[in-house]
Amino acid sequence: MPIYEYRCSACQHDFEALVTSSSPPVCPACGSTKLEKLVSLPTAPGKSRQVIRQARTQAGREGHLSNFSPSER
Repeated sequence: MPIYEYRCSACQHDFEALVTSSSPPVCPACGSTKLEKLVSLPTAPGKSRQVIRQARTQAGREGHLSNFSPSER
């Protein structure tokens, strides 16, 4: 089941919903079914580990060790 992002036309509330083919999504704020499906960019797989590794490397170079566990210091 895919997760979609929606904006409610009635109350302008943005939310994500896990959508099945048998049940249409409903706004959690007001209960309206008048929804606009939003376009969201997918995240490249494996990218987050690389970003974390680069941030930790830069923090280590600058002497900021607060984001490292004691065993990594």
